[in-house]
Amino acid sequence: MAAGLRAVRRWGLVAAAAQPPPPGLAFTRSAFVVKKANNAQPNWPGVGLAFGTSAALWGFLIKQHDEDVMEYERRKKVREHKCTHCS
Repeated sequence: MAAGLRAVRRWGLVAAAAQPPPPGLAFTRSAFVVKKANNAQPNWPGVGLAFGTSAALWGFLIKQHDEDVMEYERRKKVREHKCTHCS
């Protein structure tokens, strides 16, 4: 516990929290605006974009996996080929 208090004092966090903000920064606007969530009206374009992106990524992942499996099988077949006239 004492080590934690020393670290807080060392970084000056206690003093910074106890002081009021400088006069110029008292009335600044935040870049983020907090709104109450309206659950009665979901953001349907955002929902569609999220699900659409997820479906597209899964489709790409499955397609890529199938291509990788086909390439693996092709290379495995070439590796096992023991023909005397090919070499």
